[in-house]
Amino acid sequence: MMLVLPGSAEGRVLKVPSLSLWGGIDPASGTLSDPVLPHHGESVAGRVLMIAEPVGSSSSSAVLLELLHSGKAPAAIVLGRLDAIIGLGILVAREMRWATIPLAVMAPSDQTRIADGQMLRVS
Repeated sequence: MMLVLPGSAEGRVLKVPSLSLWGGIDPASGTLSDPVLPHHGESVAGRVLMIAEPVGSSSSSAVLLELLHSGKAPAAIVLGRLDAIIGLGILVAREMRWATIPLAVMAPSDQTRIADGQMLRVS
């Protein structure tokens, strides 16, 4: 695992095969809102959100920023590949002096070794 944005967090892993934060997470509740997701309806708050294939949307940074501001954000995000838009949401929160979360990258092949629901520290 390679840390992209600093921080330290621990939580139960919530694995999704692919996700766009825009349309995939309800920013008001922090729950997965895309009905095709295996964890549809579950909250991402306090979890280590592991996304094998992030799906880009320029609005994803705004969704993450709302989650960070409301305290409903994941404890950390681990992506299968780097997504600058997700990182942008964390950077903007830092500039606004809000609490932020670590962002890491881990190859999808390595993500298969992590069990859904397993406790994981990202630092």
